[in-house]
Amino acid sequence: MHLVMRCLVVCLAGCSLALHPLAASAQSKPEAGSSSPSIVRRDGQHDFDFSIGRWRTRIARRLQPLSGSDEWAEYNGTSIVRPIWNRRASLGETEAEGPAGHLQALSLRLYNPQSHQWSLNFSNSSLGTMSTPTIGEFKNGRGEFFDQEDLDGRSIYVRFVISDISAHSVRFEQSYSADGGKSWELNWVATDTRAPR
Repeated sequence: MHLVMRCLVVCLAGCSLALHPLAASAQSKPEAGSSSPSIVRRDGQHDFDFSIGRWRTRIARRLQPLSGSDEWAEYNGTSIVRPIWNRRASLGETEAEGPAGHLQALSLRLYNPQSHQWSLNFSNSSLGTMSTPTIGEFKNGRGEFFDQEDLDGRSIYVRFVISDISAHSVRFEQSYSADGGKSWELNWVATDTRAPR
């Protein structure tokens, strides 16, 4: 359930990267006094500016991931995302309802200026603690975030992808891997649309 709530929060945080186009992820640039090129990372501290505001979400989640089951549950909800630290961080509050119950979650996104990556930190009202952060960045208009967690007593990889970004909608997907990333099973899909003001 912990991983399910983690995914819910990110999905419901809402996105629209068209409001903030992304530059190339890295370029070679020679350092002063050096003949060899070094990697210059692009500054991504405002990558999540697109998410600020109110969103509607439609969620589908696999009820028993990595078990062979293909049973899914659907939810509808809303999310409000507020900027923090001049938009180098954001806080999202989410609520959603569906046949499988009521979901209430919190997402704190933090930008690391040294690594040029984001950490996505999650909690839900039933746990009351922050999860292990999912770490990643945006490249070419697509966000990918990863972590390693336990699911039913075994270690798995978690991949979260933000894609299909437009001015008014975005798609979120979460997948699990039990074989070190060789194969992935989709367990969460959400489409967010910007709510009217």
